[in-house]
Amino acid sequence: MSDLNGWGSNPGLLELEEAEIHVWRAYLDRTEIVLPQFEATLSTDEKARADRFVFSRDRNQFVGTRGILRDLLGRYLGRSPEELQFDYSVLGKPCLRGEIFKQSVLFNVSHSHGLALLAFTVGRNLGVDVEFVRSGFASEEIADRYFSAQEVAELRALPPTLRTEAFFLCWTRKEAYIKARGEGLQIPLHSFHVSLTPGKPERLQSPDSSRWNLRSLSPDPRYVGALVAEGNDWQLRYWDWKPIECD
Repeated sequence: MSDLNGWGSNPGLLELEEAEIHVWRAYLDRTEIVLPQFEATLSTDEKARADRFVFSRDRNQFVGTRGILRDLLGRYLGRSPEELQFDYSVLGKPCLRGEIFKQSVLFNVSHSHGLALLAFTVGRNLGVDVEFVRSGFASEEIADRYFSAQEVAELRALPPTLRTEAFFLCWTRKEAYIKARGEGLQIPLHSFHVSLTPGKPERLQSPDSSRWNLRSLSPDPRYVGALVAEGNDWQLRYWDWKPIECD
């Protein structure tokens, strides 16, 4: 069964084909009943990172997101969540440690204001981003600093009623591209452009745009999201994560 936005119910057996990318939507308040179980699966460094959060809400969202990541990777790979180990790039992008798995599963995670998106694929780089749409953050000053001149011009040409959504469409699409490349802010933000007009097709213009495919994601009416992945020979599947107890 799928909801009106196409997000399928939590399947029991997970199989990830090479021509697929799976995107999971997770409302982090659902993790409260399994937080102790999730925390037990975390590594020592993950537990230390969790303990550095000042507010319990932020700590719980970190533990919940990492717990879901381990849960889903374990199910894809037929491993227990606690035995998974991660390596990190110089810029902090995580990947599975070692080549002990039958599949080279790559993943990316984003969360904002209680909603997480987790994307999984086999053998291709990808990046995902989600943002809660809020007018107080979407300012022209921020756009001038982080958007390209082309993007700023497109934003300013829109009616004021569309600009907040457009701002976050731009933000998530740029962030997803940066995360897919794994180079962080070493990529000049003005060196590539994305479209941002609500209701119009998403577009990426970059020196390597033929390598990537950009897709918009609509996980919730209050949020916008984006995914960038290598190649054009893949299809998206959408899943809605819930604890087993809630299925």
